[in-house]
Amino acid sequence: MEVDEHIDFLQHEGELLAIAATDVDPETPVTTVPDWPLRDLLHHIGGIHRWAATTIREARTERYDTTLLEVVGRWPGDADLVDWFRAGHADLVRTLRDADPNLECWHFFAAPSPIAFWARRQAHETAIHRADTESCTGPITPYAPELAADGINEILFGFAARTGRYPHAEPPPRLHLRATDLEREWSAQLGPDRVEVVVDDDASAPRSDCTVAATASDLYLLLWNRVPPDALSVDGDRECLSVWRDAVRVRWSE
Repeated sequence: MEVDEHIDFLQHEGELLAIAATDVDPETPVTTVPDWPLRDLLHHIGGIHRWAATTIREARTERYDTTLLEVVGRWPGDADLVDWFRAGHADLVRTLRDADPNLECWHFFAAPSPIAFWARRQAHETAIHRADTESCTGPITPYAPELAADGINEILFGFAARTGRYPHAEPPPRLHLRATDLEREWSAQLGPDRVEVVVDDDASAPRSDCTVAATASDLYLLLWNRVPPDALSVDGDRECLSVWRDAVRVRWSE
């Protein structure tokens, strides 16, 4: 996907998030993230949008090492929460659209450019939290298949490719993902130090220990631990999914 497509995706997902949060009690539990009420979710994503926009706008070359509260200054009152989210989201979209394509600024895994990284990262950050917001009151709206597949690539080749906490299994467990609405498959070896994604048409690749077949949208949510494996078609050793859940960590600032 191109930078403009990711920015459009970010804009669309943020608008859906705001709609899902409108007129919902901020104390409503977030079903997909049980420790959070909606208020905390909106604080989190609204703060991240402001943190990312500042990194881009100020062309920071080192990580903006701060708390979200320090970025925000003070949290809004409940009555202003959705409007506050909308303002930060709109500013991030505008900052990305106006940014010099050749801008150099800090980012935390490989990408064609810093702006390409931030457009993609914030699009998927917002998309996942849109699902969280919808879970407060009802079902999650599925993602378009190609957008979901891009999100799968981001988490497998970005976050999961970094060092994680894997059990000492020999050989390491292998998880296979098959998108039933796309001609797309991924095979990921979980460990020993990080996720290694292998090419599925490689005849020498070992057989997977666990295969999950689902829409790209559901696979995307699965990798983000937003949908339970029991809701999907799983063949083989489900312990692979437990390894994924326990080993892969996604942090907002690095």
